[in-house]
Amino acid sequence: MADEFQEDDYQDHWYGDDVATFGDRLAAARLYARLSQGDLAKRLGVKKSTVVSWEDDLNEPRANKLQMMAGLLNVSIGWLLMGEGEGVGITPDETDIAEPDLAELMVEMRDIRTQMKKSGDRLALLEKKLRLKVQGMIAE
Repeated sequence: MADEFQEDDYQDHWYGDDVATFGDRLAAARLYARLSQGDLAKRLGVKKSTVVSWEDDLNEPRANKLQMMAGLLNVSIGWLLMGEGEGVGITPDETDIAEPDLAELMVEMRDIRTQMKKSGDRLALLEKKLRLKVQGMIAE
């Protein structure tokens, strides 16, 4: 499949405009603004775990938080959502990374996260099939 994740996709670039998600852009803007996840959470009036789930692409913020976030991070809402418009002007791979090993770890973490999401989606499908089969057995 053409849309299927390829391991080589993240080997050279863990972040790029063509592969960045909302969470990637949020994390990049937060880092560029020199804010911790806790700092951003406090300023937005949410829990740190909420910011973490946004950056991990597990949840998305409501419109009012998205607007506040864009203002705090000095980026456009369009850039946060779709990568279009005014962003931070840099990508994390352009920043100084103290050790090359850190970039490799980030690539590996992205790969694992992607695999976990796919496995979670697959597990949900299997659970649904099982539930339907059990319901069918009970109905008989």
